Amino acid sequence: MTSIGYEERNGVPVAQEDQAPAPVLEVRDLVAHYGTTPVVKGVDLTIGEGEFVTLLGPSGCGKTTTLRCVAGLHQVTGGTISISGRTVADAATHVRPERRSVNMVFQSFALWPHMTVFGNVAYGLKAQHLPRAEITARVEEMLDLVGLAGYGPRPVSSLSGGQQQRVVLARGLVTRPTLLLLDEPLSNLDTELRTRMRTEIHALQRRLNLTMLYVTHDRAEALSLSDKVVVLRDGIAQQVGPPDELYDRPVNRFVAEALGPVNVLPAEVVEGGSRPAARLTTVDGGPVLPIAAQSAGSPPVVGEPIELLVRPESLVLHPGDGAHDGIDVEVTLVEYLGNRTEFTCRSGAETIKIELARRPGGVEAGDRLVAGWHAGAESAGAAWQRTETR
Repeated sequence: MTSIGYEERNGVPVAQEDQAPAPVLEVRDLVAHYGTTPVVKGVDLTIGEGEFVTLLGPSGCGKTTTLRCVAGLHQVTGGTISISGRTVADAATHVRPERRSVNMVFQSFALWPHMTVFGNVAYGLKAQHLPRAEITARVEEMLDLVGLAGYGPRPVSSLSGGQQQRVVLARGLVTRPTLLLLDEPLSNLDTELRTRMRTEIHALQRRLNLTMLYVTHDRAEALSLSDKVVVLRDGIAQQVGPPDELYDRPVNRFVAEALGPVNVLPAEVVEGGSRPAARLTTVDGGPVLPIAAQSAGSPPVVGEPIELLVRPESLVLHPGDGAHDGIDVEVTLVEYLGNRTEFTCRSGAETIKIELARRPGGVEAGDRLVAGWHAGAESAGAAWQRTETR
């Protein structure tokens, strides 16, 4: 929402609308080194109020270094970092971490073992020299918010892993930071607890309209939590956007594989224009499949070698009775996983993965079937990349 401000023109106050509020976080062309080794190479990032943005990528891709630069724990080499319109870091500026209005939740819980739950949560407020009554009220409010009402007097060593994680979140939120940074906060929890805590973090973020920058290598966390995902590779952002956009329209194989399993099938473009299609070149029969009209870079050119990026759930198995178009496959492995069944198939030189919500009756390893598009997937077309991009 805009508001009305005033400026003087020729000495006379004139009403004007204020500019839109500055983003909570704006990172431009960020470069960071460890010694002489560049680990972040020109990352751009903008986060608005109440947004949850995730940095996703493998170990060593630069995601934690980016987070530490935002927190003020690592000196930037180039570019700028601004928080609420104020530059806090560039090649000549380094605002200290405690003056950035950010808090950081680390991968390790980093709780004070000799303190109570209350003492751990209150630590940042005491450092701000707030009145005792206000500290007590805010700590109790935050403990209630994270489901730990009444736990204040307990030693943190007596808590479970999930309870300790809640204490960490309460400590990060109690000082009311402009931006909360989280560095793989759930990686030390078991699978069931990690899933539950993921849901709780998401609900808390939405309830309080928190602005968060979250680092993970877990694709499920990135997909379920984020308003936007930044996929990093070797210090470079490969793609930035909503999770569904990156999942359905990855710009390259790296992004596709970062967001989930994908079949990579060599092909040659046979039709261009608004309804492009490509012929698979290494599978039996060389069938023609539709591809996305708008994808990575410029439109595909007839005769151009490309790789199709096809999600396992975009395919379905049909009987090999000649009544269905698609890819002739031989089923080599059937894996029943409760809520879905995964099929590993062979066609020519390619291994093709297919995922179905239910197992077709009687399908066994050794069966010869046809892999076709799942209903609705064909109209969208497969994502693709040019062969030379990887």
